[in-house]
Amino acid sequence: MTSSHSDAELARHLAHAAGQMLLELRSGPAEGKALGAEGDRISNAFLVAELRRLRPDDAILSEEEAPDLARLQYRRVWLVDPLDGTREYGERRDDWAVHVALSIDGCIADGAVTQPALNQTICTQHPPALHPEAARLRIVVSRSRPAACADALAASIGCELVPMGSAGAKTLAVLRGEADVYLHQGDMHEWDSGAPAAVAQASGLWVSRVDGSPLVFNQPRPLTPDILICHPGRAPALLAAIAPLL
Repeated sequence: MTSSHSDAELARHLAHAAGQMLLELRSGPAEGKALGAEGDRISNAFLVAELRRLRPDDAILSEEEAPDLARLQYRRVWLVDPLDGTREYGERRDDWAVHVALSIDGCIADGAVTQPALNQTICTQHPPALHPEAARLRIVVSRSRPAACADALAASIGCELVPMGSAGAKTLAVLRGEADVYLHQGDMHEWDSGAPAAVAQASGLWVSRVDGSPLVFNQPRPLTPDILICHPGRAPALLAAIAPLL
């Protein structure tokens, strides 16, 4: 990979390569939290070093790096989650991912999500076609922190809730047609939401906060308070159903 490659190609290459490193590490003797911590460390070291080498004029916001407000002066900021779903990785589940995305002027531009345990990497340059929705909507929610409104929403519109780990894994489940909606309510960080938002948006999915407002990146406090990803034609009904539950 050279500096002349597109941002999307770079994101895909880096996410995939980090994912392969994590798979190799997981084949060793480490377990649980120790495995997750080591995975975070080696993936972050690789991703940050490569971005600094190949995009030296850009800023980086990574979960595993000390926050640096100097990034607020940059138009281009890479959003990196070296291991999204550290708990799931340590438990040797499949629902963990690597996120690499680029925001420009506060808007998501390019990115990639890889789910190494399923050998799948999706980037903004080659987004997949959308699958049709199921007759009964399937909404993926966090295993550990499901949206506060999720149960009430499921009851009101008659949908199925599917608990899952990583934000990237949830988004790829929608892109594979294994789920129809990704809903999260409760703070997540820009490195959690950036790459999932990038690949979902590139594929033609609706991406917003749960009140319908856009996601904004490279903020002083890099939080994404909530997120809704769904088929664009479904968004008005979902937003209307969620509004009284907020």
